[in-house]
Amino acid sequence: MITKEISKAKEVLINNQLVAIPTETVYGLAGNAYSEMAIKKIFELKKRPYFNPLIVHIKSISSLFEIATDIPETAYMLAEKFWPGPLTLVLKKRSHISDLITAGKETVAVRVPNHPLTLALLNEIDFPLTAPSANPFGSISPTSAQHVFNYFEKELDVILDGGECEKGLESTIIGFENNKPILYRHGSIAAEEIEQVIGSKIGMKTVDDQAPNAPGMLTRHYAPMTDTYLTDNITEFIKDFEGKKIGLLLFKDAVTDHTIIRQEILSSSGDLHEAAKNLYAAMHRLDQDKLDVIIAEKFPNEGLGKTINDKLERATKKE
Repeated sequence: MITKEISKAKEVLINNQLVAIPTETVYGLAGNAYSEMAIKKIFELKKRPYFNPLIVHIKSISSLFEIATDIPETAYMLAEKFWPGPLTLVLKKRSHISDLITAGKETVAVRVPNHPLTLALLNEIDFPLTAPSANPFGSISPTSAQHVFNYFEKELDVILDGGECEKGLESTIIGFENNKPILYRHGSIAAEEIEQVIGSKIGMKTVDDQAPNAPGMLTRHYAPMTDTYLTDNITEFIKDFEGKKIGLLLFKDAVTDHTIIRQEILSSSGDLHEAAKNLYAAMHRLDQDKLDVIIAEKFPNEGLGKTINDKLERATKKE
């Protein structure tokens, strides 16, 4: 059921079952982070490979020491700035954190989500939640309760409805190697914002198909069922699909072409934050239109444009 009642979600979680939770980024598929039974159910329901780690969601910075140890000063600095919010930190885990969550690694991904319903839920239970996005592995992330319902209507008893996600893109993930911050996943906080806080450039390691340090590092991800392509020249690229039912995913300007079945414009004002918020919902709509192909436009490669391009590159077929 889709509900706003925290008590229903709490009851399900205490019984080691799963619920969908709203966050400011995307909806999560949540279970008790201290329950191996619940953790296994997450992997099984998503059909997610066990080598791909999960994120632990906690209620406040003060809860961080219960999950992680040997925390770098820079990590505290970033947490103070961005929590609650769309920043995930990969830190040395405490021994009681399940190896299932961390894919056998000695590090754990953790964040404080910024959504009133989920924060209220976390304050009602005596355990943290582990929660990847509430979608089948590799498919488009959900940014509304309806998206989750469309994926898991029969499998989930409770979908906590917190409205449309404010950010619409996953959290930015930062790890630490030799105590130096490393970007593992582009997300709702642009890399430039991280660098402004720490006062230096950050390294980047955003792809790993074998043993990823964090979620979102696989080459193929966030993908519609419809064949999807990314280009910096929409007008020319369309010519390769003559006679096909084409849908376009565009930043701010429509394309004049009578052969196009549907166009999704993410921000007519050219606002990258608005475009980010609208990205996955637009991808869902296009994917439901029974098109032959979706063609996405590359975004300006700056700020959140880098994040949007990263998601689109992982969602699209390579020429």
